[in-house]
Amino acid sequence: MNKALLLLLIPFLGFSQNIDDLFTDRGEIYFSFEYKNKSQLNELSKIISIDHKTTDAMAYAYANKSEFTKFLQQGISYQLIKRRPLNFSNITKNNWGYYPTYTEYTNMMQAFTDSFPAICKLHHIGTLNSGREILILQISDNVGQKENEPSFLYTSSMHGDELAGYVLSLRLADYILNGYGNNQRLTDLVNEIDIWINPLANPDGAYSGGNQDVWSATRYNANWVDLNRNYPDPQDGPHPDGNPYQTETNIFLGLSDTVNFTISANMHGGVEVCNYPWDTWSTLAADDNWWEYVSHEYADSCQANSGNGYFNYLNDGTTNGYDWYEVNGGRQDYMNYFRYCREFTLELSDDKTPDPNDLPTLWDANYPSLLNYIEQSLFGLRGIVIDSITGDPLKAKVEISNHDIDSSHVYSNLPIGNYNRYLYQGNYDVTFSKSGYYPKTINTTILNNTSTIEDIQLAPINSTPTSIAEEIARNAKNLFFDILGRKNKQAKNSLQLIKTERGALSRQIIIH
Repeated sequence: MNKALLLLLIPFLGFSQNIDDLFTDRGEIYFSFEYKNKSQLNELSKIISIDHKTTDAMAYAYANKSEFTKFLQQGISYQLIKRRPLNFSNITKNNWGYYPTYTEYTNMMQAFTDSFPAICKLHHIGTLNSGREILILQISDNVGQKENEPSFLYTSSMHGDELAGYVLSLRLADYILNGYGNNQRLTDLVNEIDIWINPLANPDGAYSGGNQDVWSATRYNANWVDLNRNYPDPQDGPHPDGNPYQTETNIFLGLSDTVNFTISANMHGGVEVCNYPWDTWSTLAADDNWWEYVSHEYADSCQANSGNGYFNYLNDGTTNGYDWYEVNGGRQDYMNYFRYCREFTLELSDDKTPDPNDLPTLWDANYPSLLNYIEQSLFGLRGIVIDSITGDPLKAKVEISNHDIDSSHVYSNLPIGNYNRYLYQGNYDVTFSKSGYYPKTINTTILNNTSTIEDIQLAPINSTPTSIAEEIARNAKNLFFDILGRKNKQAKNSLQLIKTERGALSRQIIIH
């Protein structure tokens, strides 16, 4: 899988080059340049799209015409890189060793829900100006119903030329659906998790050359915007790339507003590594040790299920995003910071668009890891938060004392009141809070790959339990309760509730 790209390097040392000539065939170019230090690279990442192949001294990047104009103003020499042509021959459409046409893709997605209507639903979440659709599968035992389950998301190929995850996502959906009822592990995942799979987040980029093949796929969308720089950013705020939110971006913003995803992964390509938060700043995430744990779990499994040399880029297949290079406007940081969802980025192949014949090998290496990460959604701290009087579910803040920073807390979700807080093993003080309720803090112990369930009742402030209020209204002005809360007719060692003329309650303790 470590195949060298056939690249044509053309040096451009002057800056009077007619920029229009560079963008005659397509609205993006790929180029390399030497940089002085990481600080310079991070500044440049705000005007061009740095690629994952960047090394300690040499940067690789994409740019549209506007971005490249800004880059030229920096006075940096560059080399234009012409990508090798993609047109693999002798491809047979079996064993998942091919890239489907756009029509085959949409038919395949529809066939999943037609074949498994009890556990699979196809959602058409948006249509682009080209007429191509953003599609997503929902897989669950009671599909479409809200349950006490975590919602998990896999999405792929928001960079349209990074397509290994496109086919792997389709095959994963097929594998899970066909395994339901036959494979106990797959059956348990479907029964206990609300699984969402979006194989193709940038169909205009993938099928830039037409719906029949992906050989002219582009990184950017049809407007020549990098979708993974187009999200609200924790550090740089809205529109960090200076572009309007693209249709694709708005579609996913709407999806994340509608579905309370608790854990997710975004599939890319170009190297082989797990990239975990943060991308936008150097501060480590509150759950950095958990991120290292699940990232190594993914990478280690890939290495164990493949030949030598796969998925060992950087720190043995894992990296903190900012330690690699800064990204602003990425979806990973958006999901973590604004949506309280644990998302990392999977770089699945050194080749952005691998030889289709290599796709089955990539599947063999990755599918155990893909299942392991889905299963992680069941672990950590979880439970339901309800009103202690009415039993109604609550949307409450779940915060780890002396631990949570940078929006790492989570919330319980309506209409169930369920929450999931993923944590590395250890002992934690957890505070549950909601406006109008007394906060509640518990101490709990977390073990890796284990579920710890803590169901919580929050007591409303300045309210009387309904049963007591009804008793007072129905029977008497004075009621007595012993220290265990039982009605006490003798009024000894009791708490006396007195109903005043105006209906208010006063209290006094009577000890004999």
